[in-house]
Amino acid sequence: MVKCISPADGKVFAERSVATQAEIDTALDKAREAQKSWRKLSIAERAKHCTAVVDAMLAMKDEIGPELATSMGRPIRYGAGEVGGFEERARYMISIAEQALAPVDPGDKEGFERSIERAPLGVVFTIAPWNFPFMTAVNSIIPALMAGNVSILKHASATLVIGERFEKAFAEAGVPDSIFQHLILSHDQTANIIASGKVDMVCFTGSVPAGRQIEQAAANQFIPVGLELGGKDPAYVRADADIAFAIENIADGAYFNSGQSCCGIERIYVHEDVWDEFVPGFVELVKGYKLGNPHDTETTLGPLIKPSAADFVRQQINDAVAAGATAHINAGDFAMDTKGSAYLAPQVLTNVDHSMSVMMDESFGPVVGIMKVSGDEEAIKLMNDSPFGL
Repeated sequence: MVKCISPADGKVFAERSVATQAEIDTALDKAREAQKSWRKLSIAERAKHCTAVVDAMLAMKDEIGPELATSMGRPIRYGAGEVGGFEERARYMISIAEQALAPVDPGDKEGFERSIERAPLGVVFTIAPWNFPFMTAVNSIIPALMAGNVSILKHASATLVIGERFEKAFAEAGVPDSIFQHLILSHDQTANIIASGKVDMVCFTGSVPAGRQIEQAAANQFIPVGLELGGKDPAYVRADADIAFAIENIADGAYFNSGQSCCGIERIYVHEDVWDEFVPGFVELVKGYKLGNPHDTETTLGPLIKPSAADFVRQQINDAVAAGATAHINAGDFAMDTKGSAYLAPQVLTNVDHSMSVMMDESFGPVVGIMKVSGDEEAIKLMNDSPFGL
């Protein structure tokens, strides 16, 4: 049994049984069979089906915002943004498919007949994360389908109902049976599917340890694996920057979704000439966030996905302060921030360095460390001092 526990109130929001082995085998066999006819459709025909799916999903947008607020803590005021991002990405990928999938002319070569054509792989297995549950899933589902593949989705337990949204959209769009399927799986079942030889590509977004497990499961199958893993994104404020613009946009990049973004800004380097202007302005903006129940329309910062995630970030902050960092936000000013809960006040740290976890390890929460630099060379050196690709 898989449970989705709401970080908003700690209650069980949804509970579903994991698929049986018979259900998994049936899904894989049906996907393989369905792909035989799907790949024969023209790109225009696939586009018609996929566009209908997008339209069907948009018809549910008023339900999706509250669902995200409950299941993963996204403030309801931002719910429409997730649906908008889903639509924008999906329609764009549908629109470029004809060009992107066109044969490639390698040029003439005497004595040879050469051509490069793009052929479907078969069954694409998407393992989607909870933090941007529609936008990350659509990144692989729509391209896979437009290229003539079929799709099987395993969504994160924290957003397991999102898979049902996709399932409903495909059904209401009239897409042929088994072109898209959604399975609720354990970690072991997921690994077994990857190693089964019955899927032809895996697309995964998540943590580095989980990505390593995905890679290991696929190792003997000789199938492509797409991995988007952890990050520790930097931002650099140069001496000639528009400081007001930098403050507003870097803060948004750091704290949107409570800092739970794969491309979220987690460390900032500021030129010494603008340090005294940037830091106070940045701190003042962050103090204005409202930490609260995600169903409250005034809330701008919701809970983290679970209490243990908040505790990890709290520990990073405490360790940094113990090592000499300065915390600029009084957590006591945020009533919802209580130890052991998923609610965590935003934090800005200065007097940090790269010996601290908060500057080197992925936080995935509402905290950012800021360091003063003398110029571009030092900033670039520090930004590149990271084990992450993002």
